[in-house]
Amino acid sequence: MSDVMHKVLLTGGSGTVGRALRAALLAAGYSVKNLTRSPKSPDDIFWNPAAGVIDPVAVEGCDTVVHLAGEGIADHRWTSARKLAILESRLQGTTLLAATLANARVKPRLLISASGTGYYPLNTGKVYDESGPEGKSFLAEVSAAWEAATDTASEAGIRVVKLRLGVVLSSEGGALEKLVPMFNKGLGGPVSDGKQHLSWIALDDLIAVVMAAMKDERYQGPINAVAPESVSNAIFAKTLGTVLGKSATMTAPAFAVKLMYGQLGEETVLADLRVCPRKLTDLGFQWKYPLLEDALRRAVVGVAL
Repeated sequence: MSDVMHKVLLTGGSGTVGRALRAALLAAGYSVKNLTRSPKSPDDIFWNPAAGVIDPVAVEGCDTVVHLAGEGIADHRWTSARKLAILESRLQGTTLLAATLANARVKPRLLISASGTGYYPLNTGKVYDESGPEGKSFLAEVSAAWEAATDTASEAGIRVVKLRLGVVLSSEGGALEKLVPMFNKGLGGPVSDGKQHLSWIALDDLIAVVMAAMKDERYQGPINAVAPESVSNAIFAKTLGTVLGKSATMTAPAFAVKLMYGQLGEETVLADLRVCPRKLTDLGFQWKYPLLEDALRRAVVGVAL
C-alpha cells in the first residue's frame, strides 16, 4: 500500500463476508465506506439499486470497490417471485454500480464483484476450472448475468475480478449456521447417498483472496474462490461431526430434501459440483486452511492455525 490511505467502497457490508472483510481492511489501515440502503454512520453512503439511486460524487475517489450485495440464495424456498428477487437484486445493483464507476471523473482501479461456483454445469462428474462452460441451472443463469453486468466497468478500463465463491465456512452465516445446531442435537449426517461433491473455502482464506487481488494486478476476470480440494457430502458431514464431537449418521433422503426445498435443494445440497482454483494456484496463492477439518475447526470452534 502507498503512503496515501487506500480507500475501499464496500457493498453487502452487513453480511458474513462483508463484516469480516471490513474488519480486516480497517485492521490493515484501509479507509472503508459502505454503500447501504440504511445509512447509520458517517462511513455509510445511501444507495437504492431497485430505484437506480446512487450518489456518483460520494463514490468518487475510492481505489477499490468490493461488491458483495445480493439477496440470499438459500434464505427461502425458490418460488418464481423469490427467483426473480435473487436475480434482480444482483443485476440491478451491479449494473448501477458498474455504470456509476465507469462514468466517474476519477475511476477506481479495481472492482471485485462476487459471483458463484453455481456458474458451472451440475452433476457431470467433471472438475471445472475458470475455463469451464456455463451451466444450465438457475444459479448458472444468475452467475452469468451477474458477471456480465460488470462489463461496463471493464470496458471503461477498470480492472474487474469476478470471484466465483464456493461454500464459505463460517459459523456466523451461510450453511454452517444452519448445520451446526442440527449436528449438535445428533441430527447430522449426509444428504442422499452423500456422493455429491461441494467446493468450499474458509472465510479467512476468502478475505485473503480479496486482499491479494487488491495488491496484485494479475488478479483479473473470473477466479474460483475455493479450497484446493472439493469433498463429498458424506466426507463433509463426517468431518463436521468429528469437529463437533457428535455422530453424523442421520441421513436425509433425497426425496425429503426435494419435497421441502424443491429446486433450491436440487441445485445446492443435492447437486454434484467439483470446482478447482486453477487461477489462484497459478498465481501462487497460499491457503491457510486447505484442509476441511482445519477450516471447520476454525469456523465452528474458533481454533486458528
